[in-house]
Amino acid sequence: MSRFTSARRLLPPLAVAGAAGGALYYMYRPRNIPGYEGPVVPPPVGADGIFRLPRFPRVKDRAQQIADLVKSSTGSREDEYDMLIIGAGATGAGVALDAATRGLKVAVVERGDFSCGTSSKSTKLVHGGVRYLEKAVWNLDYSQYQLVREALKERAYFLQTAPHLSMWLPIMLPLDRWWKIPYYWAGTKFYDLLAGSEGIESSYFLTKSKAIDSFPMLNQAGLVGALVYYDGAHNDSRMNVSLAMTAALYGATVVNHMEVTGLLKDDGGKLCGATVRDNIPARDGRSTESFGIRAKCVINCTGPFTDGIRKMDDQNCKEIVAPASGVHIILPGYYSPGKMGLIDPSTSDGRVIFFLPWQGNTIAGTTDEPAQISTNPLPDEKSIQWILDEVSRYLSPDINVRRGDVLAAWSGLRPLVKDPKAKNTESLVRNHLVDISDSGLLTCAGGKWTTYRQMAEECVDAAVAAFRLQPRPVTDAPRVSGTDAVDDGAHLDGSCQTHRVRLLGAHGWSRTLFIPIIQHFGVETEVAKHLAESYGDRAWTVAALCRPTHRRFPARGERISQLYPFVDGEVRYAVRHEYAQTAVDVLARRTRLAFLNAQAALESLPRVIDIMGEELGWDARRRDVEWKDTVAFLESMGLPKPMLSATRKQIEQGKFDLKDSAEYRMFSRHDKPVVVEDLDEA
Repeated sequence: MSRFTSARRLLPPLAVAGAAGGALYYMYRPRNIPGYEGPVVPPPVGADGIFRLPRFPRVKDRAQQIADLVKSSTGSREDEYDMLIIGAGATGAGVALDAATRGLKVAVVERGDFSCGTSSKSTKLVHGGVRYLEKAVWNLDYSQYQLVREALKERAYFLQTAPHLSMWLPIMLPLDRWWKIPYYWAGTKFYDLLAGSEGIESSYFLTKSKAIDSFPMLNQAGLVGALVYYDGAHNDSRMNVSLAMTAALYGATVVNHMEVTGLLKDDGGKLCGATVRDNIPARDGRSTESFGIRAKCVINCTGPFTDGIRKMDDQNCKEIVAPASGVHIILPGYYSPGKMGLIDPSTSDGRVIFFLPWQGNTIAGTTDEPAQISTNPLPDEKSIQWILDEVSRYLSPDINVRRGDVLAAWSGLRPLVKDPKAKNTESLVRNHLVDISDSGLLTCAGGKWTTYRQMAEECVDAAVAAFRLQPRPVTDAPRVSGTDAVDDGAHLDGSCQTHRVRLLGAHGWSRTLFIPIIQHFGVETEVAKHLAESYGDRAWTVAALCRPTHRRFPARGERISQLYPFVDGEVRYAVRHEYAQTAVDVLARRTRLAFLNAQAALESLPRVIDIMGEELGWDARRRDVEWKDTVAFLESMGLPKPMLSATRKQIEQGKFDLKDSAEYRMFSRHDKPVVVEDLDEA
């Protein structure tokens, strides 16, 4: 046999071995995972070993920001804004940051608080969408494929620009048929392939025993194994607040609780600004007058309320928003592993439901039902029960899924939109749209949290082109990191750089930041981890604002709720550095207590009101307003109806009768003795 023939016979096995080796290398190669990098700025301890609190740049306070808004209507032509953004949810705050880092003069106003609507009521995932990929393959839908590909790219930017607020989360897909293993394995591997360099660990298969070991609560009946893939998760409301405050650091005028009451037009019928009114003085019993803001373009980023602003511009315009209600519930943390989520792609009615660990608890949802637009929609009991029923299907039968275990529940409005210029006006846009009316109102609507940055980029590009705005390099960028020795890493040359601009708190963050915080301030470990993961390097400032406890340990950090790691310094930080103006701002958006446990939020409310009252000089009347308004808000967070009548005095003195509540009756208590005869015999 010739050498040539022998070599030919060796080629197939060598090719197979090479392909297998290449696949293995691709799956297990060393890689720099976004969000796993070390801190750009080391902990603030000098060469002499002495701790020095970092000197972070300060934003203008709210009063100064309002003064700048007023100046635009009374000052010279130079005081006119390039861009006035209405709405400071994920999209509005993202547009503000993009425009400000392009050197444009930007103002953003929000009727409520940052992220007070849909942007704080998401599933907390940053994902490409496995189910969208499945539709793209089976329906040969290229637009769905593009949507997934773009979302996966944006997913990586979250981890790069806000690693303290984002995390990678393995999500389990339980399988009950052997034929599903190759089907879903191929799908998750395709998902990995699309993520490419933006991905993290590869998806993998678990045998039945390994699946139960990873997710002990899982129902074993019919289980043949599970696939695990990776997606991102984040703290949505804190991400939104960080976007707004980073935009303010870069020079944007950012004001919450500032309501648009009308739009301004020039003699030619083109928009040239808006009239606004500050809603905070009314809470103190003081009157306030509207004033105008002049701007070269006005951008509508109001989510479900998009049509309300569009009708201010043109009463006869057709509505383009079709809101859908998504209900989520919060269950105790013992319902899921601390670091593993679960997806059920085939619920009883075909919808997809997620079951994810979040902030120490478990979040389950979501539903998808047509809804009416309202400010704080209430979660309906039918949707809550549907989620509980679905949860009970894939959890072990010995786990009793109880209605009383629901710690919080809320309804978010997803603003599905129709393109007003499309011939088929009934079809909904899958992702988002950017539209400019005849008078010049630019509307950016639709989309989802994962693609907020891309939406903002497209919106600012459209505004620059349509209104001849002049982006310019930012030569006096703030040192967001708190030190002159560190460059932000973004070259602000007038183009979009938000994929590189790190948000406030990101520079000095690392996975071990909580350790030096404990060592310097003596806060509890759980508290230190929470501060580092919620504020990044600004955790140093938050910890410094915690009052000494005068105890051996913890030395600082009085919890506002004994069940959760939220502390007094966070309330002070929210007021001084994040424009918090109401108790709801703190309980729902700066901390996440209202979303984690509605009853715990009610119990902590007196303490929050007192701290904010000290900071903002509230009198007894204002404190009473805060109590009533917050209790009313907590109804939309699932607070049981019997507790809606609670007074502050009852809560402070512990005299509110809870014996009729579902939660009270769930546990064995001193007035419900356990029968012990059988135990004695044993």
